[in-house]
Amino acid sequence: MKVFLEQVQVMHRKQLQTTKPIWIQNAAQLITLASDRKGPRVKEQMSELAIIEGGSMWIEDGVIQQVGTMQELIKTCMPRAHEAQIVDATGKIITPGLIDPHTHIVFGGSREFEFEMRIEGKSYMEIMNAGGGIHATMRKTREMSEEQIYNETAYRLDSFLKHGVTTLESKSGYGLNVETELKQLRIMQRLNNKHPIEIIPTFMGAHAVPEEFAGEADAYIDYVIEEMLPTVTKEKLAVFCDVFLEKDVFTPEQAERVLMAGKEYGLIPKIHADEIVACQGAEIAAKVGAITADHLLKTSNEGFEMLAKNGVIACLLPVTALYLREQPARAREMITAGVPVAISTDCNPGTAPTTSMLLAMNLACITMNMTPAETLCAATYNAACAIGMEEKIGSLEVGKQADFVIWDVSNYQKMHYVFGVNHVEQVWKKGAKVVG
Repeated sequence: MKVFLEQVQVMHRKQLQTTKPIWIQNAAQLITLASDRKGPRVKEQMSELAIIEGGSMWIEDGVIQQVGTMQELIKTCMPRAHEAQIVDATGKIITPGLIDPHTHIVFGGSREFEFEMRIEGKSYMEIMNAGGGIHATMRKTREMSEEQIYNETAYRLDSFLKHGVTTLESKSGYGLNVETELKQLRIMQRLNNKHPIEIIPTFMGAHAVPEEFAGEADAYIDYVIEEMLPTVTKEKLAVFCDVFLEKDVFTPEQAERVLMAGKEYGLIPKIHADEIVACQGAEIAAKVGAITADHLLKTSNEGFEMLAKNGVIACLLPVTALYLREQPARAREMITAGVPVAISTDCNPGTAPTTSMLLAMNLACITMNMTPAETLCAATYNAACAIGMEEKIGSLEVGKQADFVIWDVSNYQKMHYVFGVNHVEQVWKKGAKVVG
């Protein structure tokens, strides 16, 4: 596997060193998501995709220079057509590169044995208390070398790329000690420097109470705040700070302590909230000024109102809800309440072992009653907002990074309608083709 990955990385580096202008022509639909509005889209704004029929883009130095109809770009670009690489998108659609704003991709080992336990009726917490769950992955992540985990993670990133993801957020949280949390975050940093996918790192030392602190959650929170946070931020290894607020994991008070301490170190709060049991997760997210609150399967209507009032993005994870056989998040009610919604795979070894944002998008429609238009917004522009990157990516507009996907379908509804199929034909990152 290692030799293959090294070859892929060399290929990616070469492809990203392009100097020729790119002229994308004749897209059946160029779905730009362009808007004069700032910040995440809410309510009916999530359905405004700004589609250009017969669309075209001119790209130079990895940046979008012109966007419009083919007829419009012929008038301005034809004199330089001989300089450009021409890409014919006839009969295809183009969207911004997909953005996954919630993943746990850096880990060691596998947990397929839990799949059978879950089928037999064991709950999330029963599996965790039996030595599975986060603790099982923690043990393997501590045990495996940095190079082993690096190679396995690079392989997962390649799969994400083939499914149209050009940027993702990645969390630590399978180390639960200083040494291994740093190992995870350093792997993210190395991969961000080598792989076409951009990786936005999140520190999640408060993912669970490790076995050596069993029964001493407050002492472990002290350790996270006093030992982990200073080291992580000194090395500038994270942008966000996350915590798993859940019954029998961390309390609202403990979660607030971690997130407020993270803010003091310059990390932006995120929170795993109300996944298994309602635990005031949405309320804490609003109180600490979190950029996102994630999961939200059990959040109350009052919690929705607080998220909307404080501009907290709901990051919904339909794959995980399906895998856990839980009722899905009430996306329709959130959107009606004015909560901005993003979606994610939640890629992790226990409850969402997938690299397919397309699957998450399909399930957002099927299980959460989101429309195809809302889902596409949630997987691109709103997902960019969920990681603070909307000024750079998430829509196809002049001046933005040329991250986009060419899909082998004739309209955006079809990419959601045809289930279990990867419709990706080409993936472009910073104006260079990396898939296809």
